[in-house]
Amino acid sequence: MTQAPIKLAPHGCHGQAESATTARFRVWNPVFFADTAPCDGLFDIAEWQRRNGLLGHAQGRGQACFLRRDDGSYWVLRHFRRGGFAARLSADRYLWTGARRTRAYREFQIMLDLARLGLGVPRPVAAQSIRHGLYYEADLITEGIQGACPLADRACLESVSIATWQAIGREIAGLHAHGVWHADLNARNILLDEADQPWLIDFDRARYRYPRRRWRENNLARLKRSLDKFAAREPVFHFRSADWAALRAGYEAAFFEASGL
Repeated sequence: MTQAPIKLAPHGCHGQAESATTARFRVWNPVFFADTAPCDGLFDIAEWQRRNGLLGHAQGRGQACFLRRDDGSYWVLRHFRRGGFAARLSADRYLWTGARRTRAYREFQIMLDLARLGLGVPRPVAAQSIRHGLYYEADLITEGIQGACPLADRACLESVSIATWQAIGREIAGLHAHGVWHADLNARNILLDEADQPWLIDFDRARYRYPRRRWRENNLARLKRSLDKFAAREPVFHFRSADWAALRAGYEAAFFEASGL
């Protein structure tokens, strides 16, 4: 489906000053907001709860919430949070270097690019960053995938077909062929929907790079370590060497085709 150009003010995002040191910057996908800008309550969890639209929360470092829409579909709202040692200094604030350089904006733009290319990536809905002097905090809303389940959870319950492992490899190849490095490619950031179509999520810190083999192999190795870790930790985890071979076969064939080699 062809998407309209992203709605941006001249300097990257729609900005609104709230005080001398605080300003809110937003960017949104016109597929979801064709005629008007998002309302002020879009990123407000309390407002969604008041409207009985808060479905629940997701696991993970980020504060992710599932939001029910009037048409029965849902969105995922994620508040950006730090991990590791950095979280001790500030749980959710980052150094401000410009609206286009915020983590929410960058993730929004990469996801929008990939969705427009027809890759298995949820469409971004909107992003915002709130500047507080030298720092900012940020949120991102993406489209929910109906019936989606993380690969890690599915493999705990049942075997994943060879065809699905190949499809996962093809999606990763599409990502790499377009020069996108995923910062955290693991078994929880790959979703399988009701038709076993794979979807890649969580593009925080992802970036564009020339698709050299070294970083592509490192990205795949990270996923392999994640799968091996689940296999060693979980009482039941359906992951065999043949599954990884199928993923690699799907990856190599699709990368070769997409890159025109």
